[in-house]
Amino acid sequence: MPSVSDQTVCVTGAGGFIASWIVKLLLEKGYSVRGTVRNPDDPKNSHLRELEGAKERLTLCRADLLDFESLREAINGCDGVFHTACPVTDNPEEMVEPAVNGTKNVIIAAAEAKVRRVVFTSSIGAVTMDPKRGPDTIVDESCWSDLEFCKNTKNWYCYGKAVAEQAATDVAKEKGVDLVVVNPVLVLGPLLQSTVNASIIHILKYLNGSTKTYANLVQAYVHVRMWHRTHTSL
Repeated sequence: MPSVSDQTVCVTGAGGFIASWIVKLLLEKGYSVRGTVRNPDDPKNSHLRELEGAKERLTLCRADLLDFESLREAINGCDGVFHTACPVTDNPEEMVEPAVNGTKNVIIAAAEAKVRRVVFTSSIGAVTMDPKRGPDTIVDESCWSDLEFCKNTKNWYCYGKAVAEQAATDVAKEKGVDLVVVNPVLVLGPLLQSTVNASIIHILKYLNGSTKTYANLVQAYVHVRMWHRTHTSL
C-alpha cells in the first residue's frame, strides 16, 4: 500500500459543511485532495484554499453530479473517494435525481478509475423512516426507510437518501467497488465555510426566534469533529 503522502483522495461537494471538514482532516493527515465544486472561483469555496496544506495538496475541480464526464475527470487517478455532495431539500425535483443518479455516476466513475474505496455519506434518514418499526428495534444493514411513507409525508430528503444508498449498494456490487456507507444523525459543530448550512439552521431557528414552538420529540446529534475523526481513513 502506498504511503499517505503518495495518495490522492477525491471529495465531492467539497465546499459543504461535512465535506469541508473531511478535506481539512485529509490534508492534515498528508493526503493530496481533489475537491469537486460547481465553481472553483466562487468566494464561498475560499475557505478551502486557506486550510493548512491546501496550497500544496488541494485541487478544486469543476464538476456536477449529473455531468458524468466532469466526475470522471476529477476521480481519475485517485486512490479513494468521499462522496458527500447531495442537495439538502424536500423539493423532489431538486433532491431525488441528483441524489440517485449523481451517486450512481460517482460509483461508476470510481469503478473506472479503480479506486481502492468509496466512502458514501448517506443519512440516518435512509434507515429510520418506517412507522411500522418499533422504537426498541435495533437497526442494521437490512433496515431501510419506508419509501411509500416518505412519499406520503413528502419527506423527499429521506426518500432520496434511501434510494441513493440502495442504488449505490447495487452499482458498487455490480462494478466490484469497495463501498463503505456512513449514516450519521444530525451533524453539528464549528463552521469552516462562510455560509450557514441546513443542520446549523436547525439550531439557529430556536435562537433567533424564527421558530416559536419546540416539537415534543427526541433528536440525535453527532459532533462534526468526532464523526470525521472516525471516518476519514481509507
